[in-house]
Amino acid sequence: MNKLVFIAFVFSISLFQCKPKENTNAEPMTAEISLEPLGSSVEFPDAGIASMDYQKGQFTYQITGDYKLGEQTSDAAQKMCANSAQGQHIHLIVDDRPYEAKYDSSFHYLVPDGEHYLLSFLSRSYHESIKTTQASTLVKAQIQDSSFKKVEPVTKPMLFYSRPKGSYAGADAKNIMLDFYLANCTLGESFKVKAEISGKEFIIDQWQAYVLKNLPMGEHTLTLTLIDASGSPVQTPLNPVSRKFVLQAEPGK
Repeated sequence: MNKLVFIAFVFSISLFQCKPKENTNAEPMTAEISLEPLGSSVEFPDAGIASMDYQKGQFTYQITGDYKLGEQTSDAAQKMCANSAQGQHIHLIVDDRPYEAKYDSSFHYLVPDGEHYLLSFLSRSYHESIKTTQASTLVKAQIQDSSFKKVEPVTKPMLFYSRPKGSYAGADAKNIMLDFYLANCTLGESFKVKAEISGKEFIIDQWQAYVLKNLPMGEHTLTLTLIDASGSPVQTPLNPVSRKFVLQAEPGK
């Protein structure tokens, strides 16, 4: 055998022997967590909260325009995310607590005595907020004996967490809506929202609802921070805010 041919033959054998074996037991790659716009939704241009009062533990609202509490929003089936069987509702947020969903314009709810930020806004049946000035009300209130003692307007830029919330199971765990409410600021160059979850960070510069996809089953913590043009947290009350929620493959699992 020609010497050069022999060397080439030996070299080719050594390459074959050093080739790594395929790992047939390797776990399939999981899709990366993503954040995508929810897309356009049914609009309620005339919907509004004309007034809100709180006396003896009773909240009372005057709702106006083309919006009805308890009705299903017409595009709910197209959204492919968690929807309330009870229909459209008010989101009531006290400070940085999880919201209370209320389906009537008058209801009993106890707020501890002291100073609180109270945000209310109208929501579609699938929990997406109506993001118009007239569809919300935000006050800084002094509560005494479960009643308004003093109410002041809020002028500082503020961010309130809305969704996700609680537990999601089955099909509802596939597309998780992220929604928040802003006051006295506009997202863009001066303000942005930073969303942090499962080691991922998203910078949001448009106020709209979003969908979190490819989250694994289990408990998650989502942190939202209103940041300025330099990326620093805005020095404003209740900022940042974090919330835990749970995804389950099937109900009760």
